[in-house]
Amino acid sequence: MKRFVALALASVLALAACGESSSPAVPGAAPSSGGADVLAKAPVAAAAELLPGSTMEKIKQRGELIVGGSLDAPLLSQQNPVTGEVEGFDAMMGKALAKYILGEPKVKIVNSASETREALLANGTVDVVFQTYTITEERAEQVSFAGPYYTSGLTIAVKKGTTGITKPEDLNGKKVLAGANTPAIPAIEKAAPDAEIITFGSDPECMQALKQDRGVAYVQDETLLIANAQKDPSIEIVTKPFTVDPYGIGLKHGDDQFKKFVNDWLVKIQQAGVWQDIWKGSIGTVVTGEAPTPPQIGSVPGS
Repeated sequence: MKRFVALALASVLALAACGESSSPAVPGAAPSSGGADVLAKAPVAAAAELLPGSTMEKIKQRGELIVGGSLDAPLLSQQNPVTGEVEGFDAMMGKALAKYILGEPKVKIVNSASETREALLANGTVDVVFQTYTITEERAEQVSFAGPYYTSGLTIAVKKGTTGITKPEDLNGKKVLAGANTPAIPAIEKAAPDAEIITFGSDPECMQALKQDRGVAYVQDETLLIANAQKDPSIEIVTKPFTVDPYGIGLKHGDDQFKKFVNDWLVKIQQAGVWQDIWKGSIGTVVTGEAPTPPQIGSVPGS
């Protein structure tokens, strides 16, 4: 687990993971008391920063931030079935950005799929994407990325008792599960070119397929797999992360004004300790140690 924290210092998460299945937009519920405490210290932009005609001014006039995200990603962005609140690291980051623009954490989440995020940004359905969105130069030709705001790595989960898989190369000749249109696919192809990759559209579908023996292993972000293994003791993680995946905030391609605004906000929440508090209340509930150092903004190709 200490190794994981060290990786997070270089950064952790992913739709290097499975994508999330599409569903209607869901209003973000009011934060829990713990979330409210974190958001209370979150900064609010000065009126002069909401430039006339800008994306941020349009969001302010609308009265809510529309976020492309997930509703079923443990620790990241998952809807609480009791309270209706969307909880987790990405969910809280979206609320903090909404507060920065609006003065209050008013968010509507459009539950997006890994295959549809670029289109949702391009056609203006969402303002931003917070969905463990790995920054790549290829994706940066279609969307703009603020950040990176977090870094993760892929690892491997199997049904407990499975033997013979202790490193990525051991996936050769085996059926391996991965999320559709995610960085897990090229990572498997590189590490184990003879593996048979079977894809599904969401993390729950991948987990179900693993338990049904439709694949012998599941390649996914370590943080998400830790959460899955905690909920389901029949699953175990058998490797350390074998990739480093920087995650960015997806924005409409070419909106340099909004990108600078969001990057400036990231700096402010890091300096105020808000980023660290959000981590402690989500990923930090299963990863021991202090909050990692946030990755340097603009530090990877495509950001």
